[in-house]
Amino acid sequence: MPPRLIDIGINLTDPMFRGLYHGKQAHVDDLAQVLFRSKRAGVDRMIVTAGNLSDCKEALDLVKNEDGLFMTIGCHPTRCSEFESHPDGPEGYFNALKEYLDNPETKGKVVAIGECGLDYDRLHFCPKETQQKYFERQFDLAESTRLPMFLHNRNTGEDFGKLVKQHRSRFTHGVVHSFTGSVEEMQHYLDLGLYIGINGCSLKTEENLKVAVSVPLDRLMLETDGPWCDIRPTHASFKHLSKMTPEQQAMYSPPSKKKEKFESGLMVKNRNEPCTMGQVLHVMADLHGMDPDTLADIVYKNTTKVFFPDGAEDSV
Repeated sequence: MPPRLIDIGINLTDPMFRGLYHGKQAHVDDLAQVLFRSKRAGVDRMIVTAGNLSDCKEALDLVKNEDGLFMTIGCHPTRCSEFESHPDGPEGYFNALKEYLDNPETKGKVVAIGECGLDYDRLHFCPKETQQKYFERQFDLAESTRLPMFLHNRNTGEDFGKLVKQHRSRFTHGVVHSFTGSVEEMQHYLDLGLYIGINGCSLKTEENLKVAVSVPLDRLMLETDGPWCDIRPTHASFKHLSKMTPEQQAMYSPPSKKKEKFESGLMVKNRNEPCTMGQVLHVMADLHGMDPDTLADIVYKNTTKVFFPDGAEDSV
């Protein structure tokens, strides 16, 4: 049996998991196969990331009748302009988010507020002032629900850290997901009591690996951020997968084909999915010189402590 894993950040509402790429149907909807492979690989819970109101609806439709699937409620920094373009204005958008939290269908399924934060790499989608304004607004949701925060930060200097520090007393727990920053930046978040989420994008370079291995084990969480952030042969992390057994490779890195040559039962090449959680685990275990099962147990306990403190039936 593979060790139990929880993918804290998976974008299952992305059209790629329905066979749609840039608006064109490349292959049949294979989401059921994605979920099957994840369970076979020991991923017994997944947190579906919602990045705006439409994502919230799609995520709820997906998770409400599926054991092991949970979700976030929030607005991604690159989509925060939607607050101001909403027909009922920013308060209307905020209230619509809140309605999802009050919806009986989300009971036991919403486990975090997010994905929210700041992203200065993509200001063409949303100006920084708008991002800051509505990132701050979402602390209200975390405060009122006492849910942890699923946080996003890209190239924001000290702005993200300052806002989190300013509002830190208003939320219980938080994880800075898909972390790619420096040791110094990570330490700042650790000092604020936050957790650090590691995925393939966190492990691309040798410098990334030095940062990843310095995350204290009691603050570490793992994720895929699929369909993105897969580990590739050109990444510094790839060599750390060499110790996987053939059985582990079959679970965590199943055969794949390009989307144009889709074959039922196989992964789609370069479309990341939750079954690859084991790859991230093995890289981190190898960096630490640890048994992967031991590390998996530590990370599982970290993750349940934050997102599932009362077990799988934890509710809003």
